[in-house]
Amino acid sequence: MTAQAPAPVKDRQETARRPPVPSWLRRVAAANETWTFGVLALLVAFFTAARPSTFLTRYDITQIATNAAIYLVLGVGMTYVIIVAGIDLSVGSVLVLSAVLSAEYTIHHGGAGSGWGTIAVSTLIALATGLLWGALQGWLVAKAKVPPLIVTLGGFGAALGAAQIITGGQDPAGAVSGKLQKTIGFGKLFGQIPWLVVIAFAATLVFGLVLAFTRFGRYTYAIGSNPEAARRVGINVDAHLVKVYALVGLLSGLGSVMWLAYFGTTSIAGHSTDNLKVITAVVLGGASLFGGRGSVLGTVIGVFIPAVLSTGLIIMGVQQYWQDVAIGVVLVAAVYLDQFRRRGRDHG
Repeated sequence: MTAQAPAPVKDRQETARRPPVPSWLRRVAAANETWTFGVLALLVAFFTAARPSTFLTRYDITQIATNAAIYLVLGVGMTYVIIVAGIDLSVGSVLVLSAVLSAEYTIHHGGAGSGWGTIAVSTLIALATGLLWGALQGWLVAKAKVPPLIVTLGGFGAALGAAQIITGGQDPAGAVSGKLQKTIGFGKLFGQIPWLVVIAFAATLVFGLVLAFTRFGRYTYAIGSNPEAARRVGINVDAHLVKVYALVGLLSGLGSVMWLAYFGTTSIAGHSTDNLKVITAVVLGGASLFGGRGSVLGTVIGVFIPAVLSTGLIIMGVQQYWQDVAIGVVLVAAVYLDQFRRRGRDHG
């Protein structure tokens, strides 16, 4: 048996002199958010090269951020749900129902000419509607043990149906205060940053910090990783699930207020694919549909990928129908990559 020749002295010396890669750099390179940001950067670079005079202008950046703001708010809530290995297909319909109930109050209390008192009450109605609907769905998931896919699919139809019954299937006129539209819908902080973006940023920051640094966030990850182990260490899993679904409902209610302020209508028929867009963003951001992994930072990046993709395709003259095709393909690809990573960890 021939003995293996030792490595040349020069090679061993070069290896010894080679500085080790810092652990923080290895963690950054391996993070899901890093790869997701890389995809976003490639999209931006591609569309900038394809349409250098029209893409990524100041106007485009503002429009991308504004269009992404509502989906970002919904995505933050969906992040929590997916981390606990749940799903919520009803976010778009809950947004519609919250908007309709808020609009009905506005119509009967001054309509388009209503003041800040009406705006405050109608906003509370929207938030309460989303919160209660989400809590009900959470109770069905946690206590009645109905699979979240079934609960929220039923909630998707029930919330939309309720909105159509209330309005007769038509978007009501005079549903939004002009003051709300002028300030929140089209107003800008310091004349530069749209208030919709400011609200989305504030919600993202608050709930991102909650997820990353509080007991509620730790419980969320623990339940998603192993609910039985979480129960054994004293976590009230059922109560936490109700709170998580209530949270995504609350943020759907907030999204409805933002939608009314910007578009001035309930758009009853315009939210059928909101769930697809939001889930795509969260999964693109590195969250696992199997639970236990995800971050609000990743969701922020994930939300902007479809937003940039949509804007870029519009600028390039691609029909809007193809945008939904692209988003669907991206979602399937993201889930496949998630499963591929899981298999790699299991065998690694």
